[in-house]
Amino acid sequence: MEDYLKSFVEETSGYNDIVLDAIPSRKAMLLQIGVAMKAMPWYCALPTVSEYMIEHGWTKCFSRISDVGWIAYIGYLVGYLVIVEFGIYWMHRELHDIKPLYKYLHATHHIYNKQNTLSPFAGLAFHPVDGILQAIPHVIALFLVPMHFSTHIALLFVEAIWTANIHDCIHGKLWPVMGAGYHTIHHHVPPQLRTLHNMDGLDVWNSS
Repeated sequence: MEDYLKSFVEETSGYNDIVLDAIPSRKAMLLQIGVAMKAMPWYCALPTVSEYMIEHGWTKCFSRISDVGWIAYIGYLVGYLVIVEFGIYWMHRELHDIKPLYKYLHATHHIYNKQNTLSPFAGLAFHPVDGILQAIPHVIALFLVPMHFSTHIALLFVEAIWTANIHDCIHGKLWPVMGAGYHTIHHHVPPQLRTLHNMDGLDVWNSS
């Protein structure tokens, strides 16, 4: 482990300087676009199925904030976000820890592990099953806590934008939202250390 830690320190010691000069090649971006576009129809399957379940009353979704009131809405939103953040964190972590999942699913995304290959397009360049697994906590949460339907859809959209953002190598430093800086490190550490840097949208999980 000491060798891996030493490798990590050496690789990230000049991190800030390297990131400023990190310009992804056109070839890398086109490859990422191709992977993302092939996976996109499968990504769309999850919200399609979840909306079907919502419309048939299988979840705890509600359509109007006035149905529950603003105080309850905010409370439900906080509960929903906690469940989603926790779920995505552990889903991502298990995609690293369980070797077959990493080899056959998540490794598709981690071929982009150098500064000149990371770009916003890499944020959606996943194996389709990988992308669905990391988004599925959004759906599971609908069965556990009441949630406003439009807010649920909006958060899915915002997460897609955020996922692209954290792969652009430009760290916005907008606490508590995790920016590109931390996730870029996640892509650059040796594979044996990546489970120490599994992360999700809020820094509260990433500092644990």
